[in-house]
Amino acid sequence: MAHIVIIGAGLGGAPAAYELREALGKDHRITVVNQSDYFQFVPSNPWLAVGWRKREAITLPIGEYFKRKGIDFIASPVVSIDAPGNWLKLGDGRTLAYDFLIITTGPKLAFEDVPGSGPAHHTQSICTVDHAEQAWTLYEKFLQDPGPMVIGAMPGASCFGPAYEFAFIVSADLKRRRLRKKVPITFVTSEPYIGHLGLAGVGDSKSVLESELRNNDIKWVTNARTTRVEAGKLFATEVDANGATVKEHELGFKFAMMLPAFKGVEAVAAVPELCNPRGFVLVDEFQRSKKYRNIFSAGVCIAVPPVEVTPIPTGAPKTGYMIETMVTAIVRNIAADIAGQPATTQGSWNAICLADMGNTGAAFVALPQIPPRNVNWFRKGRWVHWAKIAFEKYFLYKMKRGTSEPIYEKYMLRTLGINRLEQ
Repeated sequence: MAHIVIIGAGLGGAPAAYELREALGKDHRITVVNQSDYFQFVPSNPWLAVGWRKREAITLPIGEYFKRKGIDFIASPVVSIDAPGNWLKLGDGRTLAYDFLIITTGPKLAFEDVPGSGPAHHTQSICTVDHAEQAWTLYEKFLQDPGPMVIGAMPGASCFGPAYEFAFIVSADLKRRRLRKKVPITFVTSEPYIGHLGLAGVGDSKSVLESELRNNDIKWVTNARTTRVEAGKLFATEVDANGATVKEHELGFKFAMMLPAFKGVEAVAAVPELCNPRGFVLVDEFQRSKKYRNIFSAGVCIAVPPVEVTPIPTGAPKTGYMIETMVTAIVRNIAADIAGQPATTQGSWNAICLADMGNTGAAFVALPQIPPRNVNWFRKGRWVHWAKIAFEKYFLYKMKRGTSEPIYEKYMLRTLGINRLEQ
């Protein structure tokens, strides 16, 4: 009997556990280790930060759902990984041996890269449910005395979509409250242009998102290297295509939400020869560690090169659909390994996304993620807003049911009217 341990119970780890149970039956042991005792649906965090959702609506006590499927669950952080010895040390003092290890931790949020940034200092975040809940608490206070707002993404960021979402959602919320005229909003991003998204643009993303920012009276600064944040002030250096300084910005704010760059979590980054210098797991085409054959990884915590070099560093996003295909590849390759067969399944580098914009939304498809592409389009419409709301309910329902089917692929293909996906 093999023991498969999964670190992380998020958008990658939870589906991985369910898929493994379906693929391996009850003959093998599966254990999920997660820092918290709940699953959080991260794509809903922008809504939580403006009070459109409650915490309990987008989190699940995942342990009880795992138990129904015969999956063990431990709510404890991982302190260290002994990869040669095949065991973990947990925060509660226990050790856990494994035959196969799947790392789906998500990232460490590198607020330390920009002094004064982060929820412990002067900017808010929507990267976790705790951060989004704190942002909502401060946003409620902001509504009593509104003023300038800064929203965006800092140098090295790779997940730009939520920053755009939050900017448009906040604008829509302020309009509903009849407060928009009191809140100048500036979007500050490390992208070389609006709509780059870490993907060198997708279809008409540049023109569409620029138009939406104008329509919502949101100013922007691109090629921006945020250098530090003080109470009520964000400092950023705007550069040109060659990286030369164009302008120094000092932006006052009463509320700021800036997405950080990511790193690998400490316990994973500390494993010799497992990760790159930023702590992201180095994997081959089968999602297997290049150093340790029984370690696999998927999602935001793996090393993916940027789509292109930009004046201010930008990373490549890992969208939900992409993460799902990585997980499926891992499950099939572990099953093959147990059966004595070689790994053959590869994840997809296709990017598919639904982004809410308050009362409308945008969807994009990039097949594959790295240009040149077979499919490259970006669409806006109110239908995307409703499609994302429906997807939230659909995903959480499937997590409660313990489904092993590809949730993103099934929903996205039907919603976007795509018959099949090809590289």
